[in-house]
Amino acid sequence: MDMVSHVAMKVLHMNPRTRGFKIDLSVQRCMGKRDSRADMLNNDPFSRRQDPPKIHRVHQPAYGGGAKFEGSTPLSGAFMQLLGQDLWEKPKHHKGRLWHFSETEKQHLRLAMGAFTLALGFMAVGGVSGISRMGGISPWLVFLCLSMPVWALGVGPAFLLHEIGHKLVAKRHGCWAEFRADPKGLQFGIFLSFFLGFLFMAPGAVMVAGLVTRRQNGHIAVAGPLTNFSLFLIGIPLWGLIIGLTGAHLALPTESFGVLGFRGTYVVNGALVWQAMLFNAGVYWIVFNLILGLFNMLPFGPLDGLKVKDWNDGVFFGVIGVFALLVYTMFTGVWSPTDLICSVADPVSNLLR
Repeated sequence: MDMVSHVAMKVLHMNPRTRGFKIDLSVQRCMGKRDSRADMLNNDPFSRRQDPPKIHRVHQPAYGGGAKFEGSTPLSGAFMQLLGQDLWEKPKHHKGRLWHFSETEKQHLRLAMGAFTLALGFMAVGGVSGISRMGGISPWLVFLCLSMPVWALGVGPAFLLHEIGHKLVAKRHGCWAEFRADPKGLQFGIFLSFFLGFLFMAPGAVMVAGLVTRRQNGHIAVAGPLTNFSLFLIGIPLWGLIIGLTGAHLALPTESFGVLGFRGTYVVNGALVWQAMLFNAGVYWIVFNLILGLFNMLPFGPLDGLKVKDWNDGVFFGVIGVFALLVYTMFTGVWSPTDLICSVADPVSNLLR
């Protein structure tokens, strides 16, 4: 017996005295309420709700029509439009393994990584205003070209593996998931870093389509920041070993800057200081995995934090609290990425002497 027939038998029953049907008003009142879980499949055509849903949810409607996106606040639509989501390609389902990457997805990943690296390079040289500060266009171009591979090696994995973390967990829950670059966000980020020397960029995001519970949606969202935290932990012994084996931390002829310990230049007296480039890549790895993880855990707009908080407050405050504590103590000088890497590199280097 299906649900409709079962409800109908409860609402209508035979009245033997009038030889007709009698309506059970108590049951009728219960039927007046729509189960909110039905909104996961299709919108309620009789809904007059004024309050928007809490988070962005992506579902697949039961009767076609593409993915269903629900906004979080009146500002979220404008914010998503600013990030260029209205230009994102609509999902098309395909069959594939967990690690499957379509040709379209690979192309979008390459585009986002290239634009992201270029924008980071412009930020490293201080934008167009850095030409005068560096003494001309030639040294500015040299430092730009040398900075880009350093940023790509140190920060690229933080962005790339963050998105792949979302993708793998979404596919593990039976959803379609592919990365799509955001042309408008890439253009805006490059423009901002070139003219102002400041970077704010939305390279793109993993698009997800499918039916998920609130818990599964939280798992998909938190996968990205947890990937960054894992890379931070892995980066300490990894870069300590690399720098210790190469001796890149010993007697560098470039000055360090601030509590983070970045090295100032990669060319001294016409000679390339590759040790400084390698050392900076390790420092960038440690620093920006923490910054990217903290930023994505903010509970606003399309960021991961809003979905995680909607799923579980305890998980949200625990994850963002760890990131916030590490970033705060790093910038206040309680600990230094340079000292952290050298604590591993020094013993390794001493063994080779």
